[in-house]
Amino acid sequence: MPPSVTFRITNLTDTISLMPKLLAIDALHIVRRIYEASDETAPQAKAEAALRHALPSFRRLLTTQAPTHALCVFDFGGSTWRHEIHSHYRENHAPLPSELSERLPKFYEQLASFGLKPVSVPDVAAKDVIATAVLRWLGENRGEAVIASTDKDLHSLITHGALIWDHFKQEWHDRAWVEKKFGVPPERLPDLLALAGDASDNIPGVSKVGLKTAAKLLQSYGSLEQVLAGAGILMNPLGERLRKERAQLDLSRQLVALKTDVRLGVTWQMLRYHAG
Repeated sequence: MPPSVTFRITNLTDTISLMPKLLAIDALHIVRRIYEASDETAPQAKAEAALRHALPSFRRLLTTQAPTHALCVFDFGGSTWRHEIHSHYRENHAPLPSELSERLPKFYEQLASFGLKPVSVPDVAAKDVIATAVLRWLGENRGEAVIASTDKDLHSLITHGALIWDHFKQEWHDRAWVEKKFGVPPERLPDLLALAGDASDNIPGVSKVGLKTAAKLLQSYGSLEQVLAGAGILMNPLGERLRKERAQLDLSRQLVALKTDVRLGVTWQMLRYHAG
């Protein structure tokens, strides 16, 4: 794992000649996508090929986005705060193959050789690290923030001014994209995902409520709080489930929320990127 340090971001006084731009990379997502797409069948060869092809993929991402600052985030591994409140969280996810994980330290060194600093933080997911950094960056009015990921939860940050870049499809995800894809604006995405749940992450949601039904509820009522207020007068099976399953809906809302107060252990100066 990348070394984890514990000091807070303070005294950030970078003088930047170019328009500042933070690129927050969901790095393990890129590595795993390339790994899963590999035609190699032998585990060792598959891992080696994935990392060999991932390196130029990261270079291409940096060339495409031309950031002044780059945050390259890897999941630390093991349980997170979400597992503490829901022991079955993501239990259906296959663990990172050992052949791949044992090669990551060398891969971190290769990333560092061309200006990236791999970052991971215990007890939180990569998306929490990204959310904290992006909101801090935007909150300090430092410039543009781009997130290289397809994680649904991170799309809620579009509300605060971030843009999402799908590195594999080479396309932007903005407010209009979210509304077309999910039927709700970015600020309502956490409500939508809490209602619908996510089987892949073992987030329960409300039974028999999928993304389309959740979107219709939010379109009709507004926020999740308003949906729950309206559930009291819904005399149908959906209203009954909303009332009966309130506890698991509250749990789902906690699980899809992004933690935004992570101690990052890096300064903006440490994340300065110089193409070379």
